[in-house]
Amino acid sequence: MLLCVALLVTGCSTSVDDHKYHRPALNLFSYFDGEVKAWGMLQDRSGKQTRRFSVDILGTVKGNTLTLNEDFVFDDGEKQQRIWTITRHSDGRYSGTAGDVVGEATGKTAGNALNWQYTLRVPVGDTTYEIAFDDWMFLQDDVRMFNVATMSKWGFHVGTVTLFFEKQ
Repeated sequence: MLLCVALLVTGCSTSVDDHKYHRPALNLFSYFDGEVKAWGMLQDRSGKQTRRFSVDILGTVKGNTLTLNEDFVFDDGEKQQRIWTITRHSDGRYSGTAGDVVGEATGKTAGNALNWQYTLRVPVGDTTYEIAFDDWMFLQDDVRMFNVATMSKWGFHVGTVTLFFEKQ
């Protein structure tokens, strides 16, 4: 029985390398160099929409470093800022840090996709939770990109973030 469960779980997993032939190819640094706008929503584990937001992003590339200055505005008026520092490695992998990210984010591109994984400190009321993100970005064309991130805590699905990016 354990073997069947293991095969079922591994049979359903997706690797970023599954997208290596999908075009257009995503160049993360080229896409985010300059101004990008994004719109998104958060959904709880049952799929209920809980928040909507917009993001103004300014990206700056210097060598193998991309700095993303993200300004969020939520539908309830709350504002947040996140500043990512992302390093490009020679093998198509990326690592990154931000003030509310625990440790280091890691990711890899292949074809039109990026899979990015990290743990984010998320404040809720008087408590802050550490939530694991499995973040997938898919380049649609030179201007538009889709993003779906699943959120989990202790291995349990707690929500989803969906974003649409548009390069300005």
